[in-house]
Amino acid sequence: MIELRTPAQIEEMRAAGRFVSDVVTALAEAADVGVNLLELDALAHRMIRERGAESCYIDYHPSFGASPFGKVLCTSVNDAVLHGLPRDYVLQDGDLLSVDFAASVDGWVSDSAYSLVVGTARPEDLALINTTQRALEAGISAAQPGAKIGDISHAIGSVAREAGLRVNTQFGGHGVGRTMHGDPHIANDGRAGRGYTLKPGLVIAIEPWFLHSTDEIFTDADGWTIRSLDGSRGAHMEHTVAVTEDGPLVLTAREREPVLRGGLAPAQA
Repeated sequence: MIELRTPAQIEEMRAAGRFVSDVVTALAEAADVGVNLLELDALAHRMIRERGAESCYIDYHPSFGASPFGKVLCTSVNDAVLHGLPRDYVLQDGDLLSVDFAASVDGWVSDSAYSLVVGTARPEDLALINTTQRALEAGISAAQPGAKIGDISHAIGSVAREAGLRVNTQFGGHGVGRTMHGDPHIANDGRAGRGYTLKPGLVIAIEPWFLHSTDEIFTDADGWTIRSLDGSRGAHMEHTVAVTEDGPLVLTAREREPVLRGGLAPAQA
């Protein structure tokens, strides 16, 4: 069921958006060569406790998950692109890291993801991150009242295809509100002018993710981490966006871009 929020409710959702944005920024700045993925998860957990927020991940157990997730953060490295279960892994020079974080503040959820390179960046990795960011920007721009869900999907997919990337539509954007995942599903490619008409009050997560040379994926033995079938690297960007009378409002917009020690940060949506 697709739910619409009142302007007052969207104002209430801003707090969750700011918190999630702050956590993602802190995680990106903490990520560096020699940092353990479990340290990043601990940082996010500490920020949740200090804010009095609630994790959307730790008890999350959808049909595609092998068990409750058990952590508060997704950390996907190199050929992992989605749902990366934090593990005892120390980041190496040149690793492409994607962090995905969602939390509830005062009963409202926001969801955001960000990709970066730690240490020495490969040009092709930075290009992939940049393309994913541009696809996010295009998807957000298409989230106008009166447009269709397919317009968002088509905008995202067009950027990917122009860059020569293949697009997997199995996992994509989704509704956000009192829970992390709701209707509608927003595929990362599609036909313009098709699907649900966007109305003011719709709150969605828009999240393009792409792999260097494939659109085929498999689930790691941990039962959660999604990896590319051919071992190529992936990037993932996400914002929570409210459709308003005046156009899209990015609830998880970052007040500042993360100051990264190694790889370059792409431009903010």
